[in-house]
Amino acid sequence: MATLTAWADSAKDRWTIYPSYSNITEIEPVGNICFVLASGAVFSYNITDGDVQTYDKAGVMSDVEVSHIGWSKVAKRLVVVYTNSNIDLLSANGDVINVPDLYRKSMTDNKTINHIDFDGPYAYLATAFGVVKLNTRDGAIMDTYQLDTDVSYTYVKNGYLYAESKERGRLRCKLTDNLLDKSRWVREDGFTTLRENRTNVQDKQTNLWWTKTADGKLTYYTVDADGKRTYKTEGVLPEGPASNNFYRLYAHNGKIYAVGGMWSQEKNGNLPGDVHVWDGTTWGHYEQPTEAQLGHRNVDYLCMDFDPLKEGHVMVGAKSGLYEFQDGKFVKCYNRENSPLESAADDNNKNYVMANSVKYDTSGNLWLLNCMSTSPLKMIDKNGEWKSFPNPILTGNNAYDVKEIFISPTYGYMWFINSHWEETKLYAYDYHNDKLYDVGGPTYTNEDYATIKPYYLFHVTEDKNGNIWVASSAGPLYLTPSDVKNGGGWVTQHKVPRNDGTNLADYLLSNIETRCIAVDGGNRKWIATSNGVFLISDDCNTQVEHFTTDNSPLLSNTVHYVLADPNSNMVYFATDKGLCSYQSDATTPNEKMTKDNVYAYPNPVMPDYTGDITIVGLSYNADVKIVTTNGTLVNQGRSTGGSYRWNGCDLKGKRVASGIYMVETATEDGSKGTVCKVAVIN
Repeated sequence: MATLTAWADSAKDRWTIYPSYSNITEIEPVGNICFVLASGAVFSYNITDGDVQTYDKAGVMSDVEVSHIGWSKVAKRLVVVYTNSNIDLLSANGDVINVPDLYRKSMTDNKTINHIDFDGPYAYLATAFGVVKLNTRDGAIMDTYQLDTDVSYTYVKNGYLYAESKERGRLRCKLTDNLLDKSRWVREDGFTTLRENRTNVQDKQTNLWWTKTADGKLTYYTVDADGKRTYKTEGVLPEGPASNNFYRLYAHNGKIYAVGGMWSQEKNGNLPGDVHVWDGTTWGHYEQPTEAQLGHRNVDYLCMDFDPLKEGHVMVGAKSGLYEFQDGKFVKCYNRENSPLESAADDNNKNYVMANSVKYDTSGNLWLLNCMSTSPLKMIDKNGEWKSFPNPILTGNNAYDVKEIFISPTYGYMWFINSHWEETKLYAYDYHNDKLYDVGGPTYTNEDYATIKPYYLFHVTEDKNGNIWVASSAGPLYLTPSDVKNGGGWVTQHKVPRNDGTNLADYLLSNIETRCIAVDGGNRKWIATSNGVFLISDDCNTQVEHFTTDNSPLLSNTVHYVLADPNSNMVYFATDKGLCSYQSDATTPNEKMTKDNVYAYPNPVMPDYTGDITIVGLSYNADVKIVTTNGTLVNQGRSTGGSYRWNGCDLKGKRVASGIYMVETATEDGSKGTVCKVAVIN
């Protein structure tokens, strides 16, 4: 059943999607507007005012990864087909009718839609099993013609519907015949390849030609009687990353960085060597050295870190070595021929010199893990000298997939994991004294003396209470400060009370594959899983949010990494389908609250504003009271990290009157904080 689709206003306001538009594959001109499919995303360009409009799941669209687009002249709607067979009908004014019937239909056949063709108000969709007839006016699927063959494309000609199949050739059936009867379809001839250029298209309505430039942008031109082209624009393209490949995320000096590789066991391995840089307005990208320059492949950037002694100096670990950059420009690649790095391949292949994790310490020494080698733990000191730290613990399967270095601010240890199947290990390394501790694995014991055996470990981090968290295939686990001190494979699986009178509890996200855990300013845990993202409260007893593709604009339920930006309240999600973010209600707390760092926004609050009023710059778990100028209390609570949100209502839930309101703060221990003012205009 077709439905008019739009996300809730709150979702639109708080979610942002960052699609790539680097590869234009289909252009659909419609008078003064041209719709474009690029890297699985859709945008439009209006020649009358130069407006570039993007369409994504955080706005009006129903899904992600668009495979084809086509304009219905009769319905005046763009048919948008997704790789999962979901369908949207997009009008020029931006409203969408979603047609999820084929996507939701349970069937063993491949449902991929290969091509769109139009006949009056109907769109004929060539699919991997036959043809689907769609009414583009209302989104109703009129018929499904099961032909038991992969149809590459269709067309209507001389009263016949044609279906071209590489397997069975050209099939046709009379439009007035019973097209549902497979026996009525007759093989006319062999398969004819569709010679359709969707990136250089003429709009017969305006006589303009639309194409993509040499650098991949959209442009349009006219052709005179002599065939001379006159271009009307140098080329347009929405802002976006170079690709939709995002694996690990980093925050540094107010910018967000990402590497776009994959570890070899992932299905999408051998991805281009991407480093994405987002400054909040524009995207930048690190230089990519060529295979000819390197003498080996440049693929799968897995990790990166920033030199604390030299701004702009960055090291990137990859499947094919360690890459050095300065201000985004390639400097050098360290491989088995010019460094102590060792190949993971039996034939000493340069394409498989694994630098799985890199991390600078505060002294400017770079530590790295060179997995599947005789000495996985290595270091480049601040003077550029290499050192290896052979250790009998890190041999064989115990070092097969060592990665995810994390230096604890509390314990001073370097933590990392081994994620080899059924040989998972958690290590703590005293790098000041070269002492490596096997903290646990492949089996662990929880607080109830139950045995846990995760098949994979993915990530390690620390919360604000000194707990060391481990993301595992068995769910989130953590070591308390006591566990860290005593060692011995003890972990905690947090028990969440059921509060149903039974005095029973359940382990937090038990046996849900957990890929990453990020701790925000309020000590809440953002947990990336294979089933979306969970937000868990500071005390871990409350599930604050569970974002999935069904209830939010989250791009995919497979989330590789989460980054809670320490400089804002944005939380970024790296998924197998690209990058998106969510504006949370927590920021990093300040140690002290002063009149210079505590403020409210928006301020003043205008009559047409209906959202929350946010107070930022607070200390951790600060006490907040909002009072009138004569001291009447209208709202109170505790900060989430360094933020507090007020809905503009009094204690009875009624919108407050116009006036000046005082925000009084105090620290968690009761010490006086500061005061700021909020003006409300109704």
